[in-house]
Amino acid sequence: MATKLELKSYKADTHNNWCPGCGDFGILTAMQMALFQLKIEPHRVALFSGIGCSGKTPHYVNVYGFHTLHGRVLPVATGAKIANKELTVIAVGGDGDGYGIGSGYFINAGRRNLDFTYVVFNNGVYGLTKGQASPTLAKGIKTKSLPDPTILEGINPIALAVGAGYTFIARGYALDVRYLSNLIAQAIRHRGSAFIDVLQTCPTYNDLYTKEWYDEGPEGKSRIYKLEDTGYDGLVHDADDGDELVAKKVQAVARSYEWGEQIPVGVYYRVERPTYEEEVANRRPSLGETSLVNIDLNDRDVQPLLDSLR
Repeated sequence: MATKLELKSYKADTHNNWCPGCGDFGILTAMQMALFQLKIEPHRVALFSGIGCSGKTPHYVNVYGFHTLHGRVLPVATGAKIANKELTVIAVGGDGDGYGIGSGYFINAGRRNLDFTYVVFNNGVYGLTKGQASPTLAKGIKTKSLPDPTILEGINPIALAVGAGYTFIARGYALDVRYLSNLIAQAIRHRGSAFIDVLQTCPTYNDLYTKEWYDEGPEGKSRIYKLEDTGYDGLVHDADDGDELVAKKVQAVARSYEWGEQIPVGVYYRVERPTYEEEVANRRPSLGETSLVNIDLNDRDVQPLLDSLR
């Protein structure tokens, strides 16, 4: 029997032990709101996570959940999407998880353009292991958990995603839940590799990029502004126009370096291109007819394959 979907349909009955005031709560709520907005049945969603505070996210969403290894969420999520193309696959992780130990997977996931969504909780620190500097904390910055200012350059996730080939690239703010939920819904609807970097407050270890810092910038105005409010358009209208592709990438990278007095959120770059699944199906039509999980292997003789490996 069909069940009427409500927002609570996506909320798991599991005690949440994130720190009070953590931005993760906003991202969690935005994700549940996005799934409800799209009316995707919970059993058709698979949510994967890495290690860290964000790694607990699948525990709190009433969908299929997989808690994987540190930095390895993307290859596991990739395997699931390839095995069952009918699933809505979402991967989540922290900035240390995704841009540190998982950086190689981050780049190559963009190159493939697999049809799934990757959401990164970016707070500048390793929250679960007591606040060490993550790859996104800029050089010379010292949070209360660090004995000295950082000596490494911080990376730019948006620019890295542009170079890697993600076809949907956005940034959100964890405490603007409604706007973030719309970004996540757009990412899920997008046909291809969708990436969202989410600025997330960590009240326990990052005492610099706080709610007050984001909300009260120069002249008492919020530092956060929405790209679309300035007339910015990150959509590539003709994917075969090389000049337009380059121009859109250049403007996305340029905006991604805005930080401090003004920080843009929204969709930086979006283009429609054939997905990995479509490319494979074009070359091997038999693989595009049905998901791998639905292929009956009982009548397949694999002995010749095993013999060839001797």
